[in-house]
Amino acid sequence: MSSGVPTHHLGIDMGVTNLKWATVESDGDDWRVLDRGQVPTLSAEGPEAVVARIGESARAAIERRPTITSLGIGVPGLYDPAAGTTRFLVNMPGEWRDREVAAPVSAALGIPVALINDARAFGLAELRLGAGRGVQSLVGLTLGTGIGGVIAIDGRVHLGHDGTAGEIGHQVIDPDGPLCNCGNNGCLESFARSDRIAEACGTDTVEEAVAAADAGDPRALDGLASVGRYLGIGIGNMITLISPDRVVIGGGMVAAGAPLLDPLRAEVSRRVLTTALSDVDIVLAELGTWAGAIGAAVHGAEAAAAAASDAGASHDSAATEVRA
Repeated sequence: MSSGVPTHHLGIDMGVTNLKWATVESDGDDWRVLDRGQVPTLSAEGPEAVVARIGESARAAIERRPTITSLGIGVPGLYDPAAGTTRFLVNMPGEWRDREVAAPVSAALGIPVALINDARAFGLAELRLGAGRGVQSLVGLTLGTGIGGVIAIDGRVHLGHDGTAGEIGHQVIDPDGPLCNCGNNGCLESFARSDRIAEACGTDTVEEAVAAADAGDPRALDGLASVGRYLGIGIGNMITLISPDRVVIGGGMVAAGAPLLDPLRAEVSRRVLTTALSDVDIVLAELGTWAGAIGAAVHGAEAAAAAASDAGASHDSAATEVRA
């Protein structure tokens, strides 16, 4: 439903290689992408340089659309949503623990800034504008260097008390399984991240694995089938727990197509016995590599609206107490 006054919001996806940005328009429940672009992150220069570059990129986007009123930043790891700081970014060079991001960027731009994990941003984008649009509950996965995850319930992404809810890749599939980058053993990610996929397929890269499977290579086909099975176990667990309307799968690995997805779907069918799978759609993501920036923009908008609502409620409460 239209509010009659569209608002504009900016999102930045903080990748190791590139900073992707997107400007979105919100008109009630309708969201549209107005503008987008990217610049090199230059992450090797360290955290201070990256934060400064985020500010520069945001300022340039705001110059193109001066009506922007909020900024969301998708970060590739753990963060503190209240403090606006990063906690642990495993793939970003430099020391990112307790690094201030939101406050200095907000001060430089004069607009509110909110952080969100990049996988949660992906899910929020698909929920509002993409493959999850119109559903109330969703489970999402992004398949790449690691496995990002997201859970949406009652039309909202569930972040938990510290923004970490939805780490689907770090559910334990095998307690005696291989070591995961998180420090645990047997996480779904430890079986299905990109380097494990290449190893299972007998190739150096995921791209080579997909090409080999396309050419009919038996080892590559078996490797993708094995990975698909593990992913199916993980997705089946989430369906059993959440009973979502839709499961959305994104990331570079979906390019593998049927050799990965058919075993995945078969394993889900074998594992899920408590709910009707005919009521659960398993679909591919629609927004591609821009989902992180789009979702960050949506999160920034919704966080700013929630903060304004809370401030208004506090003001009304204080006024009532004074009158009393």
